[in-house]
Amino acid sequence: MRVGRLICALALGLFLVALARDGVDRWVAATELPDIIAETSAEMRDRDGALLRLYTVEDGRWRLSVGADGVDPAYLRMLIAYEDRRFYRHSGVDPLALTRALGQAVTRGRVVSGGSTLSMQVARLLEDSGTGRWAGKLRQMRVALALERRLDKAQILDIYLSRAPFGGNLEGVRAATLAWFGKEPARLTPAEAALLVALPQSPEARRPDRAPEAARAARDRVLARMVGAGVLSDEEAAAARTEPVPTARRPFPALAPHLTDLARRQDRLSPRQTLTIRRDLQQSLESLARNSLRDLPDEVSIAIVVADHRNGEILASVGSAGYGAGEGRQGFVDMARAVRSPGSTLKPFIYAMAFDRGLAHPQTLIRDRPVAFGTYAPRNFDGAWRGELPVAEALRQSLNIPAVLLLDEIGPAHLIDAMRRAGVKARLPGGQPGLAVALGGVGVTLTDLVQLYAMLANGGVAQPLHWRAGEAAQATSSRILGRAAAWQVGDILAGLAPPPGAPRGRIAYKTGTSYGYRDAWALGFDGAHVAGVWIGRPDGTPVPGAFGGDLAAPILFEAFQRLKPAADPLPPPPPETLILSTAKLPQPLRRFAGRDAVFTAAEDAPKLVFPPQGARLPVEGGVLPVKLRDGTPPFTWMADGTPVLTGVRRREAVIEGLSRGYSTLSVIDGEGRADRVMIWID
Repeated sequence: MRVGRLICALALGLFLVALARDGVDRWVAATELPDIIAETSAEMRDRDGALLRLYTVEDGRWRLSVGADGVDPAYLRMLIAYEDRRFYRHSGVDPLALTRALGQAVTRGRVVSGGSTLSMQVARLLEDSGTGRWAGKLRQMRVALALERRLDKAQILDIYLSRAPFGGNLEGVRAATLAWFGKEPARLTPAEAALLVALPQSPEARRPDRAPEAARAARDRVLARMVGAGVLSDEEAAAARTEPVPTARRPFPALAPHLTDLARRQDRLSPRQTLTIRRDLQQSLESLARNSLRDLPDEVSIAIVVADHRNGEILASVGSAGYGAGEGRQGFVDMARAVRSPGSTLKPFIYAMAFDRGLAHPQTLIRDRPVAFGTYAPRNFDGAWRGELPVAEALRQSLNIPAVLLLDEIGPAHLIDAMRRAGVKARLPGGQPGLAVALGGVGVTLTDLVQLYAMLANGGVAQPLHWRAGEAAQATSSRILGRAAAWQVGDILAGLAPPPGAPRGRIAYKTGTSYGYRDAWALGFDGAHVAGVWIGRPDGTPVPGAFGGDLAAPILFEAFQRLKPAADPLPPPPPETLILSTAKLPQPLRRFAGRDAVFTAAEDAPKLVFPPQGARLPVEGGVLPVKLRDGTPPFTWMADGTPVLTGVRRREAVIEGLSRGYSTLSVIDGEGRADRVMIWID
């Protein structure tokens, strides 16, 4: 009878346990889990995977994606040994830990240990709930049991690693190691790992930057526990205790801010983007930009772009001297992509097109002299004239008149079209290109100009610059200039001496200064790379005395020095290149005369300056002063076909005896060349 009752009691007990178990199963199965996937900070990385910049999530927190495979295994061992040593054996709730915590609370009258598992802590993090109330504990237990049914241990651990609080707006172990130690969590010292284990328990009270002593004490308690758990030896723990606790947060990487902002605007959904930027070079050039403006007015900014012209990859892009620079410098404006006047920096492309079309050769002689194209009368920067000189020397001296003469033959629209085909968008103030384009009368960006010079450096083949990794395969290249013409211009520019004090290296470069000293430029290339520098005020106001050669060129050469120890050699001339002296050139190439030279007067033929064609003039007593330019004396002056002055050697004279009405004035020089005008005499 007694045995029968015992069997009945046992059966009833098993039935009640099974009933309770089924109830718990249904209770857990009905659990509505919070969102497991949380937004993480967007990451911008360089070509080698190094961090360039991080962005906070929407609520202003640094929450970085990380998994156990990216964390030091020693830290994981310490975390599990300290927080949840039976993590891999329980199903979300550890009955032994809960029993221990309850017993300690009863016997000591206070909570000594919480008994929470890592799964329960993850449940609390996901719901952002408290830790002290039994109702909260019960909810955490329920969510933890549900998590364990739907996720594996590795997934639960990954959530903890990316969501645990580490003080302030830091969430996750990656954000913590970058902020407190300045490194990724893959390699940690025992002292660093112990601090990371201690911080989430009381992240604000133990913040190293605000309570370093509390942080140190908590870390040392973890180290002591690790010795007892056999994770560390006494010697390792003793050595770790001597390591100082960080007392300040390190700034998160914020390199290439303008370019990374652009990448973020174009793709806001990607958690990670890889750029072609070289982190070390970007950091060095940002420092160069800041240092270069120390002696310049506060409103002056700077931009630097460096690229590999062989594949079009942008290796560094500095948009200003500092993203957070003062209001005067407007550091938030990306001057690498701001539209500005290029000054003389387009001249090399005019010369290259002239070479390519057979209009000139580097040793062709061209006259630098006063000239007018209707109402447009360009002058050299210094107001002086050099007379006849080789085209190559005219480019090296950046003379204005020869460049405008060549562009007049080529046609401004053809230059703009070549720029367009090279991938550059030219902004024309009046809508139609004119000869002023040769001297900067067009809007371009620094990145545009670097792309143009990359084409020149690449033998006349344009390959669009790009800053997203992997875009090179999608880019299409096109030939804009012949190889010989591109090489000839590069050879001319390489003959320029480097700026005073600049590192020596055979770099083909050109400087430019826009009208009114608003923009100072320097662009150059060697056998592998191309770079450009711009200096000016973002608001477009002048910087008096700012010359490209004085300000921008030294920075260009320093940028190349920071890029690599020595310049890559420029290529040899292509086989088709015509390398001859002026005297040995074909007759049409010895002196620049233009296509219509047979039908037009020579450049030095006499030209009547006063009176102008069609003028209506009051003449007192029939006496009219006249003036001419050029020509070879002696001069003969005629009025209506009748000689009135002969043997005149000066270019100014007075004609008498003119009658009222139309009159034709003519002048003939000593070589028989003539000019004439028709005027009205009142």
